[in-house]
Amino acid sequence: MSSSAFIRKNFRRTALASVVALGAFGASNSFAAEATTSATSTVIVPIAIEKSADLVFGKFAPGAAVGTVTVSTSGARTASGGVILSSVDSSPTAAQFDVTGDGAATYGITWGGATELTNTGGASETMALTRISELTAGGATTGEVTGGTLTAGAQSIYLGGMLDVAAGQVAGTYTGDVSATVEYN
Repeated sequence: MSSSAFIRKNFRRTALASVVALGAFGASNSFAAEATTSATSTVIVPIAIEKSADLVFGKFAPGAAVGTVTVSTSGARTASGGVILSSVDSSPTAAQFDVTGDGAATYGITWGGATELTNTGGASETMALTRISELTAGGATTGEVTGGTLTAGAQSIYLGGMLDVAAGQVAGTYTGDVSATVEYN
């Protein structure tokens, strides 16, 4: 066999082996696929709450019978039982909390703090406090709101309450802190 015929035959075998090898190794790539995603995120305004008015029951006198003093979510005050309301230097108000945040987001409200007011004059006298709340100053006298929806990034929460006044309740200034915590849903 001539050397040129041998070289051609060897070249053909080498070329054929190369084609087979490329097909075998290249075949795994023919089944591959690729996709790309775009990653995005949106940072929103943190939710915040600020007190703009305190809950004030005003002045009253206990009677010989057990009674209550109620301040509605609109700030209107009423009494029951033996309690006598005073109008002298007495301006009852509902508390107001202003919530701000993102657009029309919904949020939950958790109430905490005092469930009774304590005499600050050193006596261990207390009066039980029942919280009353709503999202409008509509004059509610029962119930607690547990969530809300921001309108244009804002909403107010109104807090009233009812105090249980004992017959012959000890005179003095009674205080306690009520807290409202808000969190996006």
